[in-house]
Amino acid sequence: MYDVTALGELLIDFAPKSVDEAGYPTLAANPGGAPGNFLAALNKYGCSTAMIGKVGDDMFGRLLLNTLRQAGIETRGIVVDPDQFTTLAFVSLDANGNRDFSFARKPGADTCINADEMDASLITGSRVFHFGTLSLTDDPARTATHRAVELAKAQGVLISVDPNLRKPLWPSMDAAKEAIEWSLHQADIVKISDEEIEFLWGLSPEAGAQKLLNEYGVSLVYATLGPKGCHVANRNGSATVASPTGLKVIDTTGAGDIFGGSAMSRFLKLNKAPGDLTVQEMTDITRFACTAASLSTQKHGGISSVPELEEVEKKLAE
Repeated sequence: MYDVTALGELLIDFAPKSVDEAGYPTLAANPGGAPGNFLAALNKYGCSTAMIGKVGDDMFGRLLLNTLRQAGIETRGIVVDPDQFTTLAFVSLDANGNRDFSFARKPGADTCINADEMDASLITGSRVFHFGTLSLTDDPARTATHRAVELAKAQGVLISVDPNLRKPLWPSMDAAKEAIEWSLHQADIVKISDEEIEFLWGLSPEAGAQKLLNEYGVSLVYATLGPKGCHVANRNGSATVASPTGLKVIDTTGAGDIFGGSAMSRFLKLNKAPGDLTVQEMTDITRFACTAASLSTQKHGGISSVPELEEVEKKLAE
């Protein structure tokens, strides 16, 4: 039994280290992909996890597998495909560490996993199944994701969703909205950004959270507010939690995923249904997750930037 199994993309994030006189960047390769970042945070904070996905039989695919194993993530659900190349993401950063992405994914290995390649026992043998919408941009990964959700629902496994909108990867914004809407209707727990709520419905984070609770059947919503923190809500109430201040932001890549994994780690330790959490419990979970995510922005990358538990606890004590 695993605490969480996630399906989706594993990739290499290339982040700029410096820029030459002509404007060309020197890039550093970092392990990433939203589900991998999410699981790395869970493992760091005491949970057991497994990953379902596909990488190429190439240098980067092998590096990613090794990185996940070192992080304690079960990798038997990751297919190594000699006919596809591991997906690459090229990240540009502004003065505040905010990102813009360009992808080498036409196709990338992560979009090529078939439903019959999935290890169903990883899904049905977990407390939570997690996915994002990048696995819905292309078939066969889209069909595999639909099948995984069916398996999870049939076994009563909680479903966690992070839309993780990356506009360049969609054929149209209508297609992105349709896929995100579908995913939100499947979810028990949703981590969604204020920008994604604005994109979908033109609402405030608070109104978006209530829409998910009242119209989509979601039990617990984290509406993240970037550097400002997070609004959290369930049927028992809501709270807005601020992120810690005074930190030097280097790279926000993976911060939202690390928030999600950190929050999930605290939620699972309570052993309660997501709709039954008290406002105080939601607040404590969100404060921990905001702190872990904020600390992660002081390093480059996603998987490699998850802070140690002691570091998070020290910051919380301040």
